[in-house]
Amino acid sequence: MPVLPDAPTLADFQQYVLELEKERGFSDQTLLEKCLLLGEEVGELFRAVRRTEGLPTAASSPAAEAAEELADVLIYLCTIANRLGIDLEEAFRHKERANAGRSWS
Repeated sequence: MPVLPDAPTLADFQQYVLELEKERGFSDQTLLEKCLLLGEEVGELFRAVRRTEGLPTAASSPAAEAAEELADVLIYLCTIANRLGIDLEEAFRHKERANAGRSWS
């Protein structure tokens, strides 16, 4: 079982997820499959937020916590970034440098 260090960086999360996929036999899933699974997890996150906000949800849908669903979303984001060879931390920093020059009003 891979070990996630204390105070992990985004690179640590990506490496952890890479090792986790190998261990659990998910390495052969395609980028498309991972994107579709991410979409499912985002839907589950939205359902959890609806419950948190007291909005109605289908009685038959499982009651998951938003924290669990956010963790699933992070796992799939790391997986997709790994499949594409993207360093999420660098991508985030690059995007924020671009955003710094934008007007947000």
